[in-house]
Amino acid sequence: MVVSVENEDEEFYSDKGGKAMGMQDAINELYERREKARQMGGKKQVDMQHARGRMTARERINYLLDPDSFWEIGLLNRSDLPEMYEKTAADGRICGVGKIHDRRVAVVTEDRTILGGSGGRVGNEKTRDMHVMAVKGGYPIISLGDELGGIRLPDHMGSDGMSQARPRQELLLTPRQTPRIAAIMGECFGAPSWIASQSDFVVMVKGTAMGAAGPRILKMAIGQDITPQELAGWELRFHETGEVDAIAENDEECLNIIREYLTYMPQNNSMEPPALPVIDDPYRRIENVDKLVPDALNRGYDMHRLIKAIVDDGRYFPIKDGFGKSLITCLARIAGRVVGVIANNPMYNAGAPDVSACEKVTSFICLCDSFNIPLIFLSDIPGLFPGQESERQKLPGKIMVWHEARALASVPKISITIRKGYGMGWNCMLSPGEGGDFVVAWPTASISFVDSEIGIEIVHGAKISQAKDAEAEKERLRKEWAISSAPWAAAERNFLQDVIDPRETRKFLAEALDIIRGERGSIISEHKLQTWPTVF
Repeated sequence: MVVSVENEDEEFYSDKGGKAMGMQDAINELYERREKARQMGGKKQVDMQHARGRMTARERINYLLDPDSFWEIGLLNRSDLPEMYEKTAADGRICGVGKIHDRRVAVVTEDRTILGGSGGRVGNEKTRDMHVMAVKGGYPIISLGDELGGIRLPDHMGSDGMSQARPRQELLLTPRQTPRIAAIMGECFGAPSWIASQSDFVVMVKGTAMGAAGPRILKMAIGQDITPQELAGWELRFHETGEVDAIAENDEECLNIIREYLTYMPQNNSMEPPALPVIDDPYRRIENVDKLVPDALNRGYDMHRLIKAIVDDGRYFPIKDGFGKSLITCLARIAGRVVGVIANNPMYNAGAPDVSACEKVTSFICLCDSFNIPLIFLSDIPGLFPGQESERQKLPGKIMVWHEARALASVPKISITIRKGYGMGWNCMLSPGEGGDFVVAWPTASISFVDSEIGIEIVHGAKISQAKDAEAEKERLRKEWAISSAPWAAAERNFLQDVIDPRETRKFLAEALDIIRGERGSIISEHKLQTWPTVF
């Protein structure tokens, strides 16, 4: 259109000869359209969302981001179907860029007040554009899912409509370049589940659900009558499948968890996670260590308490804490810098990892290696958790996938054997010769192929049965076994680089990490694991 200005102070005209609206009128219309879009699905739909005990999409964004930092993209979007035009403010997707802790992030939020949060063509294209922008800009992208309706059927009927209902290819082609965070904040079936399954971190609000297909479709397609919680509720995802990393009581806690998680993450994989000023003395001794870890090898204890004593200010961020509980994976800081901790927890299965724990640790290693986070292994492992069910779930393959991921990880790796280090389990926890930068043990460590009670029966069973005093012979063999399993022989032959005072564990880790860092100034991984699946 060619525009000619007759009176630049008051009005303008089009080439059709008709008088157009004045500049102020056009600006007024702009603000009217913006305000109408910000009303989302209208007061009735907003009230219904509040009645569910949930925030609206815009309230979530305002709560999540630093004040006045949100810059929205696509506010004026509408469905390209005429009959949907008036019902589709921003086409049900609120996208934009803002800041968290004064660091830039991208946000994509589904608006439940717009046709149940269903995905239309225009909104989906806007979402794809947002992902591309985040990857190019090098900052995290956060997806807040609340989509009861799944795909918007009128937008995707027929071969041409379905051809546009493709997965977000940009996510598939740019794995783990920038942190991806997904929140499940409603009954989400379809697209939010695909996004969550491709994300590095997933948090889910209690009472919500996440699945491939919803109850309505299942009832019509296969006759299965089931509630969202029975089908794909938070307990299933957090405790049984491990597809969710954290659980929140409500929307506010969910968004707070995301903000906290990002304090441990870099903006992208070319950077280190942010370091914090060191307040907690890196050389602080753990004087109560004897109360945290019992001497008796057959006594359980909670490894969380030891981790809390080691890390800065006792603060750490659990990952998948409800899944594979015999193994702890968490983010923390040592001397102000982020580390990833992998630790056996003797409170569950005596610390023996099962198939769930193997999947959990492999996923965590991929996360840390992709975002330049050094790994610390705290080993108290009696072996791996065997049995018929474990074999049915492909335990040997899961163990070797763990090994492969750990071997490919190029971030610093440090291992401390706290108490037990037995068999293949000890190998999994970074034993000598497994590529560790530092591999050490406490003087309390017992290292062997199997536990003494099992080993003595296997190796010396016949000898014991033939002894005049079987119990005395067994006790003698126990003492021999304990001597040979102590860490001294391994340290003398340089398999272990040192045996450290348990009270100086924090000091050792701070110094070891500093030595590894050297004069490079930063630790950046080779990112060999960034293309590994986020769910397997």
